[in-house]
Amino acid sequence: MTREEIMAIVEEKNINFFRLQFVDIFGFMKNIAIPRSQIKKALDGQMMFDGSSIDGFVRINESDMYLKPDFDTFLVLPWRVRDNINAARIICDVHKSDGTPFTGCPRVNLKRVLAEARELGFTMNVGTECEFFLFQEDAQGNLKTETGDVAGYFDVDPEDKGINCRREIIETLESMGFEVEASHHEVAEGQHEINFKYADALAAADNTVTFKWVVRSIAAKHGLHATFMPKPVFGINGSGMHTNQSLFNLDGTNAFFDENGPLKLSETAYQYIAGIMKNARGFTAVTNPLVNSYKRLVPGYEAPVYVAWSASNRSALVRIPANRGLSTRTEVRCPDPACNPYLALAMMLSSGLDGVKNKLDAPASVNVDIFEMNLAEKEAAGIDSLPGTLEEAILALKESQIAKEALGEHIFEKYIEGKTQEWDSYRTWVTDWEIKRYIKNY
Repeated sequence: MTREEIMAIVEEKNINFFRLQFVDIFGFMKNIAIPRSQIKKALDGQMMFDGSSIDGFVRINESDMYLKPDFDTFLVLPWRVRDNINAARIICDVHKSDGTPFTGCPRVNLKRVLAEARELGFTMNVGTECEFFLFQEDAQGNLKTETGDVAGYFDVDPEDKGINCRREIIETLESMGFEVEASHHEVAEGQHEINFKYADALAAADNTVTFKWVVRSIAAKHGLHATFMPKPVFGINGSGMHTNQSLFNLDGTNAFFDENGPLKLSETAYQYIAGIMKNARGFTAVTNPLVNSYKRLVPGYEAPVYVAWSASNRSALVRIPANRGLSTRTEVRCPDPACNPYLALAMMLSSGLDGVKNKLDAPASVNVDIFEMNLAEKEAAGIDSLPGTLEEAILALKESQIAKEALGEHIFEKYIEGKTQEWDSYRTWVTDWEIKRYIKNY
């Protein structure tokens, strides 16, 4: 989309409010809202903000930063129309006051990693599957972890009480240009999934943060709270963000497909799988960024715990969906929707390319339920485990050379600093579980 096309839509749709959006290091969407009079200035990349006020960005003495819009991310917001006055948004890259891209901007960082992949002859396509819960609020607007439905996997009315909200989410996404492929109720009560078409990695990350924003906004209209927290309720399934990814050659062919290869996978595909598995422990702190993430990554709830791959086994970290040809892809099953998708994709791409560049051999696939294997069987098969806590994941991240390269020095250091503070806060917090279990007996 061009600047002129955007201005024509502004006139046609009577857009009086404009949101300039970006994402911080920890995946939180930020925005500056401006009136119509400032839109031209914004499109020229002249909108300044205080970077020192954004967690993990810069110090106060270097705080002036600019938002450089990506015209292709311009969207009119269907739920923000009032009295025939519309609002729109555009996603921006963060630049420093001297005009250079800011290395601490997650979107800028992903573009850097994608450029490195292109130098190797590859582009990356991605499809994310973000699961979420719809919870009720009480009369005072306080959040409850009650869902109001008793539906399960693929259930239909009347059990699925969230279907009207989900339908409006889909209608909103489609009006914004998303190609929604399917939606359904997930395994847990109150849990949902909406799948939209894959895209190139940068657009996929943009779409993922936009999707989460739309889901929350429409849920609020229905008096519901949408959460992408990985494990909001004890004893039932948590929410994942299975990430389908493939490398394409610059001529548009799928680099993972080989008609004559084992499982019709190319050597590049096996090397990419090997790179993912080699570096999985090192990227888990990014793909699974919360203390709560590791309450989802436990045996028995379909979330992968073990570093293995399979053409069909859903207990493995990496699964190969059945489609071939242009649809040949790997599905990395550990990420959860609390992650920063720009950083998660940068980490997984760099990990996979590590296998390609160094021609790593993928281990044998594991086609049995790993949850049923005992320790000796897992050790004999060479199956490692993902970190069991955020602290363990942070330590693995610190030791990962791939992480340092994929995130860059600024993000790597600030991310570890922030997550270490988060773990320390959790570690020293006295929980309700402790009070109930100990206070009477000790």
